[in-house]
Amino acid sequence: MRLFLGIDGGQSSTTALIGDESGRVLGTGRAGPCNHAAAGEGRRKFIAAVSESIHDAALSADLEEPLTFAAACLGLSGGPDDKDALARELIRAEHYLITHDAHIALAGATGGGPGIITIAGTGSIAFGRNAAGQIARAGGWGYIFGDEGGAFDLVRQSLRAVLRNEEGWGGRTALREILLEAAGARDANDLLHRFYTEQYPRDRVAAMAALVDQAARDGDPAATEILGSAAQSLATITSAVRRQLFGIGEAVDVRYAGGVFSSAPLLARFRMLVELEDGNRVSAPESGAAEGALLEAVRIGGAEAAR
Repeated sequence: MRLFLGIDGGQSSTTALIGDESGRVLGTGRAGPCNHAAAGEGRRKFIAAVSESIHDAALSADLEEPLTFAAACLGLSGGPDDKDALARELIRAEHYLITHDAHIALAGATGGGPGIITIAGTGSIAFGRNAAGQIARAGGWGYIFGDEGGAFDLVRQSLRAVLRNEEGWGGRTALREILLEAAGARDANDLLHRFYTEQYPRDRVAAMAALVDQAARDGDPAATEILGSAAQSLATITSAVRRQLFGIGEAVDVRYAGGVFSSAPLLARFRMLVELEDGNRVSAPESGAAEGALLEAVRIGGAEAAR
């Protein structure tokens, strides 16, 4: 039996799926994060996460190691540049596709078909592929130069609204008390300085995005405006990918993923804005990124075997 490997390597965890040539999952394994591999501790964590997740997947599939795969696809947070060579050392496969996490998220979301996925977690990115196999992206440039509409950006915009109010050039907002209480801060200046410390990494700040959503649900105008602006930004990068890959009026399958879309008001506005463009239809993903990685492994393995 030919075996295929799909790995979703993220900032919080790594999931490995071993499957057969039909894409059926035989075994699943999970381990820690593997988003850095350049040197030192990051390299050790990457080796451990990939090795342990594959080992656990082999155990759950009752397969004897070491394994050689017909094809392996790894979708990695932060991209493959610092991980490609190391991944090939760790995994024995006839064919490899080592790519970024948005690629496998799209494959899982559409069942391997063409379309666009817009991801809004801590950061944000839109990625698409058309029927001809052409790909395009928009966004995903990090919290300093991009990631509009992501969770970190929602909290950043909220803090800016609080600071504007304290300086006398912005309206009152319930976000002030909500954020201060969440962080145990005395005032907005104290909160700002806390967010600059190592005790508040980006993911901890981003986790407060749920508070922005709650404030909007409770009727706070500033929070409502922030969610609306985020939805607009996410719709804009979706449209940018569409223009690169699809014709005017062409039917496009648009999927969404990431914790930001758990906000019902934001999702509703995103859907409305995207579907204003003829041909777009927005829906939830069919499957997750790990399943997408396995589908991509089967696809490249089958394509190479047919040559």
